Amino acid sequence: MPENRKKVTVSKFPLRLMPSVRRGAENFSAKEGVSLNQFINVAVAEKLAHLQHEQWLKSRRKATPEMIANALALLERPTGSTPGKGDRLPEGYRSMRGKDARKKS
Repeated sequence: MPENRKKVTVSKFPLRLMPSVRRGAENFSAKEGVSLNQFINVAVAEKLAHLQHEQWLKSRRKATPEMIANALALLERPTGSTPGKGDRLPEGYRSMRGKDARKKS
């Protein structure tokens, strides 16, 4: 029984790059061991992800002092288990909360 697969269409898009930009892209794509086409696809995808993330940041609800306090309280809540190897705070670590935070203000 054949699988139901969506057909992906790939369109060709003539792209004009400034010679210096093309040389830079060719150099980096060669260093990464990918084709220039793949390099440009990844670069465009990264830029889109960055723009979408900025858009999301602008549209999300702003944190209120109450939300921040609730989040910090949640992080301070004891879990009942001991920290795993590598999860302990470094020797000499001082929290910026409490007494230390008042000194910095």
